[in-house]
Amino acid sequence: MFTPKIPPPDTAPTPGTSLVPPLTGLVHPPACTCHHTPTAPAPAAPPARPTVQLTPGSLLVAAAGGTAMVLVVGTVLVSMLLATAITAASVAICAVVLRVLLNRPNNR
Repeated sequence: MFTPKIPPPDTAPTPGTSLVPPLTGLVHPPACTCHHTPTAPAPAAPPARPTVQLTPGSLLVAAAGGTAMVLVVGTVLVSMLLATAITAASVAICAVVLRVLLNRPNNR
């Protein structure tokens, strides 16, 4: 009952044969019925890229924007750290108060 059942050798497919029959006799119609000769497309010129010119004013604006971004990200990270520290301190105080209340049941 628990032994594997192996198919007899005459029903198992051989490694050289395929289970899917090959497709034969299929003819694709042409994309269009007009009789023109295809022409080679002209080589496309690379698109002209705009050049970036840094003037002293734009350089000053970029530096001010970068400084503002650093200050905003720093403020957010410091506030998140402060919120975590305040939460940890309040949880520690609550744990101490609960421990004191539970260890002295006679003082009620």
